[in-house]
Amino acid sequence: MIAPSSTTAATGAYCPDRARELSARLSALFTRDVVIVKRLNDAKRRLEQANDRLWSGLAPDALGLVCDDAGAAVIGGSEVASLLRDDGTVADAVMLEALQQIHTTIHRSLHQYQDACEERRQLAVEVGEYSQQLTEVLCAVGWSADEARGADVHELAGAGAR
Repeated sequence: MIAPSSTTAATGAYCPDRARELSARLSALFTRDVVIVKRLNDAKRRLEQANDRLWSGLAPDALGLVCDDAGAAVIGGSEVASLLRDDGTVADAVMLEALQQIHTTIHRSLHQYQDACEERRQLAVEVGEYSQQLTEVLCAVGWSADEARGADVHELAGAGAR
C-alpha cells in the first residue's frame, strides 16, 4: 500500500510521496516544453524572415489570373529584389553572396526547428508515461480517474512541502 504523505490544498485529498515525485517530474517537463516552444517560434521567425529576403514580387502564376502579361510583375522590395532592380546589372558575386547568406540562415533554422520538434516529441512520450503513472498512483489512494487526470501537477509537486 502507498502511504499518504500529505493532502492537497485545493481538494484536501491525500497526495502520496510517489505522486509528488511524479508531479515534480511532470512540472519540470512542462517548464522544459515552454523553452522548446520558444525555440520553435524563434526558428519559425528566422525561416519567415529568410523567406521574406527572397521574395521578389508577385508570383507570375497569380498575375496570370489578373492580367494577360504575367511578365509585367513588379519587382518587390526584398533584399534579393533590390539586387535585381537595376535591370539585372548587379554583380553576380553580390547576388550569390546574398543568396548564400539566406541559404545558410534557412538551413540552420530548419535544423534547429527539426531538433526542437524531435525534442518535443520525446518530451511528449515522457509526459504520457508519467501522467499514466500519476493517475494510477492517485487512483490507488482513492482519487477518481477524472480527479487524477485533472490534477494540477504544480500544486501536487509542492504538496506537503512546508
